[in-house]
Amino acid sequence: MNVAEIVSVTHRYGKTTALDDVTLKLPAGKMVGLIGPDGVGKSTLIGLIAGAKQIQVGEVRVLDGSMGDSAHRQAVCPRIAYMPQGLGKNLYAELSVAENLHFFGRLFGQSAREREQRIGRLVKATGLDPFRDRPAGKLSGGMKQKLGLCCALIHDPDLLILDEPTTGVDPLSREQFWSLIAEIREQRPGMSVCVSTAYMEEAERFDWLIAMNAGKVLDEGTPSNLRGTQSATLEEAFIRLLPESERGEMEPLVIPPIAASDGPPAIIAKELTRRFGNFTAVDHVSFEITRGEIFGFLGSNGCGKTTTMKMLTGLLPASEGEARLFGKVVDARSLQTRQRVGYMSQSFSLYEELTVRQNLMLHARLFAISEKQKRVKELATRFGLVEELDQSASSLPLGVRQRLSLAVAILHRPEMLILDEPTSGVDPVARDGFWRLLVDLSRKDKVTIFISTHFMNEAMRCDRISLMHAGKVLACDTPTQLIAARGEESLDRAFVGYIQDASSPVNSGREGAELEPQLQKQHSSEVGQERIEDIVGNQHAVATETTRTTKRVPRFAVGRLLAYTYRETLEVMRDPIRLGFALGGSVLLMLVLGFGMTTDVEDTRFAVLDQDQTPESRTYVQSFRGSRYFHEQPEITSHSELQSRMVSGDVSLVIEIPPDFGRRLKRGDSPEVSAWVDGAMPFRAETIKGYVEGVHVNYLADLARRTYGSTPSFYYADLESRYQYNPGFESINAMVPSVPAMLLVLIPAILMAVSVAKEKELGSITNFYVTPTNRLEFLLGKQLPYICIAMVNYALLTWMGVYVFGVPLKGSLAVLTIGAIFLCHGDDRTGFGDILFYAQSSGRGVRYRDRCDDADGSVLRDDAARFHSERKCPANWFVVADDVFHANERGCVHERSRAS
Repeated sequence: MNVAEIVSVTHRYGKTTALDDVTLKLPAGKMVGLIGPDGVGKSTLIGLIAGAKQIQVGEVRVLDGSMGDSAHRQAVCPRIAYMPQGLGKNLYAELSVAENLHFFGRLFGQSAREREQRIGRLVKATGLDPFRDRPAGKLSGGMKQKLGLCCALIHDPDLLILDEPTTGVDPLSREQFWSLIAEIREQRPGMSVCVSTAYMEEAERFDWLIAMNAGKVLDEGTPSNLRGTQSATLEEAFIRLLPESERGEMEPLVIPPIAASDGPPAIIAKELTRRFGNFTAVDHVSFEITRGEIFGFLGSNGCGKTTTMKMLTGLLPASEGEARLFGKVVDARSLQTRQRVGYMSQSFSLYEELTVRQNLMLHARLFAISEKQKRVKELATRFGLVEELDQSASSLPLGVRQRLSLAVAILHRPEMLILDEPTSGVDPVARDGFWRLLVDLSRKDKVTIFISTHFMNEAMRCDRISLMHAGKVLACDTPTQLIAARGEESLDRAFVGYIQDASSPVNSGREGAELEPQLQKQHSSEVGQERIEDIVGNQHAVATETTRTTKRVPRFAVGRLLAYTYRETLEVMRDPIRLGFALGGSVLLMLVLGFGMTTDVEDTRFAVLDQDQTPESRTYVQSFRGSRYFHEQPEITSHSELQSRMVSGDVSLVIEIPPDFGRRLKRGDSPEVSAWVDGAMPFRAETIKGYVEGVHVNYLADLARRTYGSTPSFYYADLESRYQYNPGFESINAMVPSVPAMLLVLIPAILMAVSVAKEKELGSITNFYVTPTNRLEFLLGKQLPYICIAMVNYALLTWMGVYVFGVPLKGSLAVLTIGAIFLCHGDDRTGFGDILFYAQSSGRGVRYRDRCDDADGSVLRDDAARFHSERKCPANWFVVADDVFHANERGCVHERSRAS
């Protein structure tokens, strides 16, 4: 019986083929392992089995149904548990241990009482009980690993899928993890486990192995069958399964002994300490490295290896202690120090848009190397990069990128080479080739090599190693001496022993140390059976458990919706940046826009050029002085002064009264008055012009009353405007009411989009794919907290409009509030639409392009028939590989991606 069947599956990411026509069967009730280096398709295959990825070509059947059928996928979600690659990828950093577990329990429809029982058993069994209230983001690697497993097991799955669960954790946590899995399987022999791993040593414990390379299955069988009679280890067996062109040198790597050095040490670290706030990343580390030595730094992710390396290169200042490089104190500002050190980061630090040649030439120029072309050619030959010189760095395989990064690091002939986990994810052949280069640099060029790693077989190749855990160096010696000192058979077991000795609250102040004694007690034989019974709930499992009836999952569940709502609320409330932006951002923008956006033109600075100086001219000027819109400045005496004051911006309006103004006015003539207006701001100038015209008309009306006793009428009827709202015609009464609506459109939509983007980038969006949650539950569940935040904003902004800006509130407050609710709901959907557009633009959406095809289409018919039958598409749609085409009337084809 098979728990999963893969039939002719092909999966691509753009032009990269992750899986190439893969067909295989996963036996039920077994621990099945997918082995191979990074990038061979393991995670893609596991994601397809778990339902986390969309099937492009082929068929994936899991638990007696096709995962391409949405109804079956929804139904079997409660029977599948998926733990994605990366420590804590399925966890929420702001939530505590208990809150993470409660969230997963709610997604699977468990009642509060059932959740409490299951969570209590799980945390006690895994040693997380003392840390129920600790945020997941503050857990150590081993604790995150166990919490992720608890979240996966909370609903008693029939199929447990683990994607590289032990990558980057310390040997003790790794050993405890696999012991825990083995004990669970003993209690529930019918549970199937599918695991991907890059560690060949731990694959020995699996029941069935599938070796993969370049998106294809090399071979499958039991570990003993894969090893056969020609290979002592699975790593050797994997290399023999590779195509002959990729095997490289089959001879074992031999490292000559290091020659004795009489000179001073290359590196001296004395009591190096680095703190980040209250967290101590490196705690009083001391060691010495001699010239030409290969010194290994061994430890799990987060133990302080990279931080120590950065202090040794001067990239990070030490909080305490001292580091000396070739006898001198490390100084990052010293160019001489930089010339003597080469650094290769964990991510290779290459310029991916540049070619191999351009990367090398760039660094040659940075270090001002003479004979650049000669040096680049020399390194390309030495590191096997001649054929790839004109290829972009982004298109290179991982092993070639590794060699290029090493070539860049030694381009300037450094005396010290610092390598931060350079072989992580690289296949065994490339790893051996890389080590041959390191040995050549160490023994021939006398380069001192300081390398960090978490591969035990690599650590055995070092001249000396330093075992690091929780920021402290536990031991430092040759690998054989460390093994002998512990009386163990392997370095892995020796490292576990050192960690066990050091893992006590007395010996370490870091969080991981608090957990280890508890874990050791729980793994003891006295409580071993009891704790496993706790995990599985004392269920009497049978071998045919995977055939249990699949319960019908409701299409819509308020509990799942509220689970997302509660989780999102907790995350927002514990994120001061998001909360501050949501509330403080609205208030700040309201103040800026409310006071900053105005069309009012008041206190216009004006001056007068009165060339008449009569009572009539002074009366005319007095009409401007009496207006609140104008503020008089000293009088102008000449046209040149008028020009200079207008240009300098001293005045915005000048009233010029010509000579004989009063005499002509008394005579009954129509004298002219000119108004000079600064037109630098057209809107302001037009408003000032209107003010001048209004004052002028008022003066004429007053003059008519004084002269003739009445005001002349130019119309058959008098029309007077009476404003029901804003009678003062103040712009603030028009601007301020429009600002809250604009902010309620922007802020909640941005927060919603950022929230979904954060889940996508951190990987927790996978929980949506592999749980029974549907799109409506996810959308509404994430919307509700932001609608509430938007309504709080609405209340704040309304209060500010009335009491800070003095804008009266007219009409019904209830109707306004109801309208705000609908507005906020629609805006959050806009934010969700924004993130969907982002997802489409990053490769998951629809893409189109036209092209003409002279072929008669016969090559498409077989694929088209299968596509029509599977997807029930119109007859004029057909498919080639993973692309769908539609024939148009011009005989051309219109392409649309299968993802649509």
